[in-house]
Parts: sequence; structure tokens; C-alpha cells
Amino acid sequence: MSVQTARVRDSLAEEVYRSTGQSVARCYQCGKCSAGCPLASETDYPPSQLLRLTQFGDASLDQKALGSLTIWLCLTCQTCSARCPQEVDLPRIMDFLRQKSWKQGTVHPKARNIIAFHRSFLGSIRMTGRMFELGMIADYKRRSWKFFQDVLLAPKLFVRGKLHFLPHRIHGARAVRRIFSRALEKRGATR
Repeated sequence: MSVQTARVRDSLAEEVYRSTGQSVARCYQCGKCSAGCPLASETDYPPSQLLRLTQFGDASLDQKALGSLTIWLCLTCQTCSARCPQEVDLPRIMDFLRQKSWKQGTVHPKARNIIAFHRSFLGSIRMTGRMFELGMIADYKRRSWKFFQDVLLAPKLFVRGKLHFLPHRIHGARAVRRIFSRALEKRGATR
């Protein structure tokens, strides 16, 4: 086995394939994913370039991909997958890259509020079994330190009935908490 083969076998591309079943080597850089991506202009690497970083099997390029803002801005809207002539499921790859980036501690600094929102959203569902907007907003404000951002919208939302002081209770709230607990156990994490 050559050194080149060993390096590629241990690369991020191989990890992506083992975890998602998606081969980044299938991408031939047509750019349709980047052309259709609604957030391509906001990213540090358009989707096609992010895939290209992972194709080389180079550790430094793998780290650039894992530390990119692109993986955190991805909406998983499936536009790229729908346009891809090779049927590469890029949102699935982005999910894997986000998880790996989080585990390695290589999260892009600008992704802090995205992660805060994600954790607040999931925490709301975990606690009440469904979305509780006021609780999620309060938790997001606590996590992001954006206490006064959009604060003048709250009264208008209350008047229109869009925010409620108490969460709506559902019958399956315990079942939802068990789903979260099992997922965390499977992942090996504790909360």
C-alpha cells in the first residue's frame, strides 16, 4: 500500500463515505450546487468548493472544510441535491461535517449564534414535546447574549397571539423526552 493510498483512506472523504454513504469523489465540480444555493454568496466556500476541499485527502484542507462557516450556514434545503447530476446528497454531507466539526472543536467563530439557536430550538422541543416559542426565545437570548435584539417585537407578537406565556401541552411529551434520551445515549453523550 502506498503512502498516498494510506493518506486518502484515513481522510475526511473516507469518513464521510463511511458515515453517510456519500462519495465526495462523485462530484466533478460542475458548480450547479453553488449556482443554486440560496446562501452561496454568504459562505466562505461555495458548496462545490467545500466538496473539492474534501476530495484531496489532505489533512490541512480537511481542517479548512471542518472549520468553514459554510457547513453551519447550510439550510439543508436540498436545492443542491436536486440540481446535482451525480446525485450527491450534499446536505447529508454537511450534517456529518457539522457533527465532526463540533466534536473536534473546530467550529467557525461566526457560527456561535447558529449553534445557540439550534440548541434552544431542540431544548424547547425536548422539554415540552413541541415548539414553545417564548421559552425558545428566552433560552436563545441567554445563550447568545443578545438580550435586547428584537425586544420591541414581543408586545406585537403577544397582541397578535403569536407568543404565549405558557407552552401548549401535548400527550406525548414524555415520549419525545425518551426519544431525546435514547439519541443522546446512542451518541454516547450525557446531558
